[in-house]
Parts: sequence; structure tokens; C-alpha cells
Amino acid sequence: MNAFQRSIALLKILILSWVLSIGLQSCNNNDDSQKIEPSNAMAVCENGFAGIYPCNDYDLMAQIPLTTFGANSGNDSWGWTDPSNGKEYALMATNINIAFIDISDTTNPIYLGHVPTATIGSSWRDVKVYNNHAFIVADNAGNHGMQVFDLTRLRNVANPPEVFTTDAHLTDFGSAHNIVINEDSGYAYIVGTNRNGTYAGGPLFINIQNPTSPVFEGGFGEGGYSHDAQVVTYNGPDSDYTNREILIGSNENEVVIADVTDKSNPVKISDISYSNVRYAHQGWFTEDMRYFILGDELDELEIGNNTRTLIFDFSDLDTPLFHFDYLGPTVAIDHNGYVKNDTYYFANYRAGLRVLDISQIANSSFTEIGFFDTYPENDGTAFDGAWNVYPYFTSGNIIVSDVNRGLFVLRKSGS
Repeated sequence: MNAFQRSIALLKILILSWVLSIGLQSCNNNDDSQKIEPSNAMAVCENGFAGIYPCNDYDLMAQIPLTTFGANSGNDSWGWTDPSNGKEYALMATNINIAFIDISDTTNPIYLGHVPTATIGSSWRDVKVYNNHAFIVADNAGNHGMQVFDLTRLRNVANPPEVFTTDAHLTDFGSAHNIVINEDSGYAYIVGTNRNGTYAGGPLFINIQNPTSPVFEGGFGEGGYSHDAQVVTYNGPDSDYTNREILIGSNENEVVIADVTDKSNPVKISDISYSNVRYAHQGWFTEDMRYFILGDELDELEIGNNTRTLIFDFSDLDTPLFHFDYLGPTVAIDHNGYVKNDTYYFANYRAGLRVLDISQIANSSFTEIGFFDTYPENDGTAFDGAWNVYPYFTSGNIIVSDVNRGLFVLRKSGS
């Protein structure tokens, strides 16, 4: 974006802020707390902008500010599709709660209510979904544990927004940075926690096959502290591990691969680090489980490179190999990313959502094919803007949770 375009964008921000303040004042006067302000209506991506937001091939369907949820900072997000009727819901994590928004009609999103924090406010709250239930943890939040909420309760909310109670609350651990769920096995993995000094901050194993009666079943400490992870029932090219439950841990200074099929005897398979490692933050398998895509959260800040995405060849889980790295067009910090088909969607903090074509991954090539910048002020190296993206709705809706501006609902242009 050139200087003139940036000036125009900032002018639009000022105008929108004035309009939004009027909308919020009107909303307060009418005491209509679930109303979504009209300034957050759809904006088509045209000539590089959707309203005030720089974009390429992605339209803004809706945007809901943090004030709607009573919060002042946003973090994680996830999605749920009701199997009974196909309605889509966004789960937005904030510093004080998990908010639930019906986005089935993106022209009329409905804020249904929230589950408050179990303890205190936190800048790190995480949520995942299994068997129509939300599982919630928080970091630096005392004895928060894991909250469980039955999402089918969202089908009939008489007077939104409601303050919901939880349906279960596991207190076998306190704070946790993240929660990972293998939906095939019905196990949750709590990462970035310390349960009475055990497992060295490695993943805890929670049986959630009966969601409202979760059971602690041990943990894995050999790989050390795990900041984030993915756990899959393996069906990749390494036939030695077919149908085994494989954990890939993003463990600060390395990536650790473990077989966690036997919860009483988890086994480390291998590990791999890489040049200029600063903070191995989060990663995701390609759909064929041949490659693993990782983001390092601190290299842009500490080394000065552009956004760096690292790709590993995991064809042989016993001998993982570095494949190549991809450098993005900005110096923004990368955060959480996910694979859907041959596309990688990742939250790039001040550079917003970035979308990469990874179909040529075997040839060591990624191509950026779209973006939506939720932080239009600049693309600098700082912890503002897009925190998480959820690209798995069948409708094509994509949700992005933003630290500063709350929830965005996006869709590929023309879809």
C-alpha cells in the first residue's frame, strides 16, 4: 500500500470511528444490547479495500466490536455448525469471556451471550469444539481449569444476550495456554500448563468422550513445555504409525513428535529444530500428513525478517526434515494457521488474514492468493490485529478474531 492509499485508509478509520460512536450511543439509548451496529455491514473488496480494510479477494460479511461482548481485548476463536439444522456459530474468546454469535445470516448476526471466565481476566483464552460442546481454558488465570459448555443450548435463547453457566468444570489443572482436541479419539490435550509440577509443562490427556464428565488420564513430559500442538489419528505416508494417535508439539525451540495412543505410556518419536529458531509457536499438518507447516512467533521481532513460515517434510516421522521456508510480503508477526484442502489460512497479526496456495508444496513453493487486513493502520511487527482464523465452515464463511476490533466474518469474493 502506498502513502496515498494509507492516508485514505486512515481517513476512513476516523470517519468510521465517528459513525461507530454514534451507533454505540444509539444502541445504549435503545437498551438493545444484542444489536449489531449498522456500521458493521457487508463491504465488498473493491480496488484493494473493503470499507477501511485493505483486502485482496476477500469480502467483509460482518464485524462485531469487542464492546458488544463487554470486553477490551480479543484472542482466540473457533466455530461450530449445528448438525441438526446447519446453522453456523462463531465462538469468540476475549479477555473476560467466550462469546457465542449466530452468523448463519451474516447480514443479521446475533450475539447470543457468553460464558464468563472461571477466575480472572486473561489475555490468553482458548476454545475448541467436540461433540457439540465447547471446551475452554485460560492462561495466567489462576485455577481456571477447563470449562465445558453444551452448544446445543444456543438453539433456543429466549432473551439474548444471556450469561451462561457451564455444564461441567474440570479442575485437575489450573491455567493453561491452549487446548487441542483430536475429534477422532475424543481426547483433549491441555498444553502450556503445569499440573502440580508434573509433566514439565507438556500436554495433559483428558478423556472427553462423555463431554460433561471429563477424566484426567495422565500426560507427556519428555518433550518439555508445549506451547501448542496438533493431535491426529495418523493416516499419512509413514505406515509404521498408521491409525496411531500422533501428537505434534510446537515446543518453543523445537517441534516434537510423539505417539500418545497409550495414555499410560506415551512415546517420543523424534524432534526437529531449525536455523534462527526464536519461538516455535503453532503448526498444522497438510491434509495428506506429509508436510507440517509451522509459524515462529518471535523471529520477525528479534531477527527482522519478513513473516516466515517454515515447512517440514514429515514423510518419515522418525526422521523429520526441514523442507523450505516461505517469506511473506510484510514484517508482521505470524500467529495461528490452519490447512483446508490446498490452502493455508493464517492470522498474521497487524497484516490480518493471509491466504496461501500450498498446492506446490512438494516443489518448495507457496503463493499468496488473498488477504484481509483487520488492522489497517500498518503492517508493523507488533502483537495487534488478527489472532486466530477458523476456515472450516461449509458455507465459505471464515471467522477471524482480532485483538483490537473483535470478530470479523469474511468470505472469498464471488463465492
